[in-house]
Amino acid sequence: MSFEHAPVSKGLMVGLAMSSILVGVFDVKHYFHLQLVPHISRYYQYWRLGAHHLAFSSSSELFIAEILLYNIGIQIERQFGTLKFASYTIVTTLLATFVEFLSLILFHRAGLNHFPSGPTPLIFSIMYQYHRIVPSAYSFRIFGLPLTNKSFNYVFALQLAIGYLPGSAAAALIGIFAGQIYRSDLANLKGYRLPPWLASWSSKYVLPLLGSLRPARRSNRALPDETATDSDTRPAQQTDDDEEVITTARRQPAPSTATHRNRAEDSLRADPQRGSGTGGSVVREWVEGLTGRGQSGIRIPTDAEIAQLTTMFPDIQRNVLVETLQRSPNIESAVETLLSSQQ
Repeated sequence: MSFEHAPVSKGLMVGLAMSSILVGVFDVKHYFHLQLVPHISRYYQYWRLGAHHLAFSSSSELFIAEILLYNIGIQIERQFGTLKFASYTIVTTLLATFVEFLSLILFHRAGLNHFPSGPTPLIFSIMYQYHRIVPSAYSFRIFGLPLTNKSFNYVFALQLAIGYLPGSAAAALIGIFAGQIYRSDLANLKGYRLPPWLASWSSKYVLPLLGSLRPARRSNRALPDETATDSDTRPAQQTDDDEEVITTARRQPAPSTATHRNRAEDSLRADPQRGSGTGGSVVREWVEGLTGRGQSGIRIPTDAEIAQLTTMFPDIQRNVLVETLQRSPNIESAVETLLSSQQ
């Protein structure tokens, strides 16, 4: 999985990691949790309502949150679209903050006086959407217990919810509640979108800071696996010489007989001395150009073609070059195959 079409998820992961590291480095973790008494009721530190979403206080919680954002945030953002997902994170965070403050006022006498630092409600609101709209890919059983591929994410989320009881569990429930309110479309929350100027500013100044979002390019070079018996019986030099280059590049259609004839005639006109050798390579090339293949069904490359490829690819063994020429209709196709196998 890559961050393609998921810049908001990558921004959340990068921003959360940087803020959590800075909070730990400067030893200011005690400013980033939410507590009614005495921070809000006595000292009126209402800025904690927003600040406690910015960073986690422990590396284990940060690690679990990064795994969850990578596994579920990217999929939800691709389902919603970048603009809607960014709007969703803003709406659910504000809604969860209001519900948290209300919960502290109503239940502080019952023991709920503290919410740990970190965007736990946002992560669980995304988890709720993940549970509702992302289907499971496969299912299995462990000791008779039915599980799916999504169960591992639920296990990570459970660890995040029980980290600092009862505040972490309450934050998880508030996040699920915020996700339910958004999905039920109360007060037309689904229709909210970030202002165009903010989206344009973020695309212009914030998106380049995140780096490339494209997935890593996979090579089309494939080498056959060497068996244990072959490696034990063959010498090392022979093992390297017999190695075959296999590529997944598409083969080009073979040229017609008229094309082979024209190329042979052009070769004769360009270098008439080639036919004066003892082996008659020019005549052989012209005859094989008409048929396109040798007697065994494999095209026999000329010495000039082998020498030209040896000059162009000095690091590739000679037998590999010969086999590539045999499988290719012409030298141009052989060059393209070798170039694609080295990418």
